[in-house]
Order: sequence, then C-alpha cells, then structure tokens
Amino acid sequence: MTNFIPIFPLATVVYPGEPLNLHIFEPRYKELVRECLAEKKPFGIPVVIDKKAAEYGAAVEVLSLEKEYENGEMDIRTRGQRVFRILEVVREIPGKLYSGAIVTYPDNDFKSNASLLKQVLHAVRELHKILQVDKDFKKEDEALLSYDVAHHAGLSLNEEYELLHLFHELQRLEYLKRHLYKAIPLMAEMERLKDRVKLNGHFRNLSVDNF
Repeated sequence: MTNFIPIFPLATVVYPGEPLNLHIFEPRYKELVRECLAEKKPFGIPVVIDKKAAEYGAAVEVLSLEKEYENGEMDIRTRGQRVFRILEVVREIPGKLYSGAIVTYPDNDFKSNASLLKQVLHAVRELHKILQVDKDFKKEDEALLSYDVAHHAGLSLNEEYELLHLFHELQRLEYLKRHLYKAIPLMAEMERLKDRVKLNGHFRNLSVDNF
C-alpha cells in the first residue's frame, strides 16, 4: 500500500510505539504540525544520515500539543506508528511550506521468542550495570519488544537505522544480541582501565604470594 505523508526529516530513529517529544520552531514544521493536529493525521520522520534523508523512517502520530509559545513555537508529544519506505520525495507541495513523500509500509512481523528476548534483556541490563545506568522499561519483560530496548543498547545512529529496516522481530532481537555480546566485554575492559588509571599515583598495598 502506498500513501502520501508530510515529512519532517530528523537525525534520529523513531521506532513504532516509541514516545518522542519535539520542540517545533521552523515555520514549515509549525504549519505541518498544526495541519496534522487539525486533521488528526500522521507525519513521517525519515532518518537523516550524513545530512541526507535515508530511505526508511517512521510515521508518527501527534498525541498532544503541550505548549504553544507567543511566537508560534510549540512543544508536542508524538508516538511512532509504523515503519515506511520512501518511494519518492515531493519537495514542493502547492500552497505548503513543508515537503512530503510517497511511501509504502512494509509488512512487519512481531512474533517474538521468549528465550531470545530473555538473553537480550539480560545483556542490556548487564550493559547498564557496567555504565551505572538505571532504566525502567515500564512493561513486564514478557511484553517488551526489540523496539522498546533498541535505544538503550548502545547502538550508533547507523546501527539504529539498520535495525529500523529489519522487519522480523526475531531478526531484530538477534541483531541486538550480537551487538550487546560484542559491546559488553569492550565496556567492561574500559571500566577496568578506568580503575587502573584512578590507581595511578595512589599508595597501593601490593604483595606476591609464594615468591
């Protein structure tokens, strides 16, 4: 299925179901948001990588207008809906300041695997422990999806984008698992290195047994 949506390119990845708060200040996007609020329609956030809008992004719905300033700027709450693929960018829309795109919405399989999910969550929490981060996902573990934890797994923007256009939950969980299993030993070694650096210049009680 193809569709036309207004677009708001950003250097961020938005996943389905993810909340995103935005401060809107550019005239074209103020116009876009007001129209989406009035007509209760979504807009698209294509991912900007290396200053170019990428092929994939996510449609988001505007949940609420939290604050409107005297100069017309706005604080809004949005939530990701579904992933799209851009077929054509429409840079000029008659009578509009913003651009749009003709998009298609690929099928997305959300069938999970309890054992694999458990491994990913254990690894995420191990990473957070190393980094001294306390994260509450606000869902029972069994209800979590890859999208719920992806931004908390230490992925780069390019890696988050790669995960965005994986359309099977098992693929996404495997992607996160591979990344975490590589990242955790590296982060643990960095923490050990920090500890060694902190010891430099301090009095230490060292001994060697049986020598």
